Amino acid sequence: MDLKTPYYLIDEKKLLKNLKTVKRIRDISGAKFVLALKCFSTWSVFKLMRQYMDGTTSSSLYEARLGRDKFLKEVHAYCVAYSPEEIKEVSCFANKLIFNSISQLERFSVYRKKCDIGLRVNPLISYSSFDLADPACKFSRLGVSDKRAIESKMSEIDGVMFHFNCENDNFNNFSKNLDFIGNKYRNVLKPLKWVSLGGGFYFSKAGYPVNKFAKKLKEFSERFKVQVYLEPGESAITESAELVTKVLDIVHNKKDIAVVDASIEAHMLDLLVYRINAKIKDNVKGHFKYIVAGRSCLAGDVFGSFGFKHRLKVGSLIRFCDAAGYTMVKKNWFNGLKMPSIAVKRLDGKIELVREFKYKDFLNSLS
Repeated sequence: MDLKTPYYLIDEKKLLKNLKTVKRIRDISGAKFVLALKCFSTWSVFKLMRQYMDGTTSSSLYEARLGRDKFLKEVHAYCVAYSPEEIKEVSCFANKLIFNSISQLERFSVYRKKCDIGLRVNPLISYSSFDLADPACKFSRLGVSDKRAIESKMSEIDGVMFHFNCENDNFNNFSKNLDFIGNKYRNVLKPLKWVSLGGGFYFSKAGYPVNKFAKKLKEFSERFKVQVYLEPGESAITESAELVTKVLDIVHNKKDIAVVDASIEAHMLDLLVYRINAKIKDNVKGHFKYIVAGRSCLAGDVFGSFGFKHRLKVGSLIRFCDAAGYTMVKKNWFNGLKMPSIAVKRLDGKIELVREFKYKDFLNSLS
């Protein structure tokens, strides 16, 4: 299929590789896996993903609805703060309703009759390479840190959520922190039905000790007799998609700058937020050096500096890899730029164009 750039291309074979790792951990540990929709919500591949995962977890009413409508399995509904209107709706279909604070738990206690109730706990420990993403940062609003307050509400909750990692590929750190949580909160954990350990575990990274990880989860589950849940986002979909772009122009300002028909501000925003360069597979060691930049008016709209094996020219394709997590969910209409289409390379090798965005989509996003 001849697709017009720019477009996101999801490869189901690459996605399946991650999902098989999920299955391996599930089989060994007995843990259940719910997809973090805040990271990846492209429901065109949910048919494949739900064969290996147990449901979805959300950060809002709309994500919770998406999980119900498109993933068709368990729905874990969490939000930093619910409005009365939202909680009324989400309680009608959520399996687990997780509150971020004691005050929200108390305010909406009536919904205990409809679904399992959980509380997010801030254990005051975390792993994150970025202050912006640190769930246990100073003055964090994410979860309850007062252990006594949590213990006073034990009769009102069925489970708790500890989300204390961000891209943690260090098994020893995870193991140490899980032991800390088990020891500190043992009186909280024992009466519960389930415990979510959140997401941010980079178990799909090459070389990660998957079996050790799975056995550690199993030990924790058996120690406290709880069902363990994990909420992977990035680990479930890492390296399964790319953003395919085309060079529109090459300009020179002390260095050669290739301008592509996409934008890091609009189409890979997470990289701009965290000041990380995009990744280009197989081309980083070439002798032809270019800054690759987006075509928005933002001066800092730069994907990064790369070495290519061949000289670039107008019309050359540049494929940015690892463009699944926190990319499509954050795409926006900045500058009114054409939004990348979404295509899926199915397991049989066929490429399917699942979504193409037009002017009407831009128009309808405004008022």
